[in-house]
Amino acid sequence: MPYPPSRRELIHKVLGIACFAVPATTKAIEAKKMTIQTVLGRIPAEEFGFALPHEHVLCDFIGADKTRRERWNAEEVVAAIKPNLLQLKERGVKGFVDCTPAYIGRDPRLLKKLAQETGLHILTNTGYYGGANDKFVPKHAYEETAERLAERWIEEWEHGIEDTGIKPGFIKIGVDEIPADSPALSEIDAKLVRAAAIASRKTNLSVTCHTGGGAAGYAAVRLFIAQKANPARFIVAHSDGHGREVNFKVAEAGAWVSCDGVGWRSSEEHLPIVLPMLEKHAERLLLSMDSGWYWAGEPKGGKIRNYNYLTEGLLPLLRKQGITEAQIHDVTVKNTAKAFAQ
Repeated sequence: MPYPPSRRELIHKVLGIACFAVPATTKAIEAKKMTIQTVLGRIPAEEFGFALPHEHVLCDFIGADKTRRERWNAEEVVAAIKPNLLQLKERGVKGFVDCTPAYIGRDPRLLKKLAQETGLHILTNTGYYGGANDKFVPKHAYEETAERLAERWIEEWEHGIEDTGIKPGFIKIGVDEIPADSPALSEIDAKLVRAAAIASRKTNLSVTCHTGGGAAGYAAVRLFIAQKANPARFIVAHSDGHGREVNFKVAEAGAWVSCDGVGWRSSEEHLPIVLPMLEKHAERLLLSMDSGWYWAGEPKGGKIRNYNYLTEGLLPLLRKQGITEAQIHDVTVKNTAKAFAQ
């Protein structure tokens, strides 16, 4: 029988195994690195940089049954919006989340062209918008189950939107405010939340939910969680007007509080909204402006809101209030990457 290995030989063998194990472990860690799906393809989440989580390029408010791509000229939209996006780059912004959903003017080809010409990381979405009394919900959504709607959205995530090959980086839905005499979302709005939960569980896409008010936003969060979906994948849009109590509940549930109405009111008016979140739940806060709005059907797109209210208004004011650069970086860079990374 061979002699048993000496202690030195055993050490050499163990070290040899360890040497082989280290690269495997490194590869496993690298494989888990999060990415973000842009209209030009996937990027590492850390490359998203200073990003705006809720903006718009183009919107068409004529209704789900009438909207069509012929209602706008893509070249005219690019000419109108591109200078505003280039201003963002000058101010250090790298990421831009376009929240215009299907049936309200979503145009992934247009967004791809803007991304190519500006160098910004632009995201588009899948999903349906149930706000505005469901004017923008396609007829088939009323007839189909939540599971079937989720299948449609998952298919876009897997194969691309229409025939573009461009994949969504998140899910966009909307819900109306809950009437005073009803404690729950409407039937169609609840179906959209359930469909979003199903699709999010499958894809790990985040869901940005337009809300008609705080009660509806928190109800949507609770329903999303009840569907066994990850609350960290749910973003409650338009939280600026929901009040501290609701915002804290949303954050404590593990969802994102998106104060994306910066510029729609004065920066001073935003301080009592944003400062409490920075103090108690900064890790769940997103900041954006809900700007842009090239309006299909209006001459030259109507009055387009610039994207500078955050960098030129609120952030300088927060600095004067003692908010540090590290805190601002966490909200505008780290939080946005976490919110949209897969």
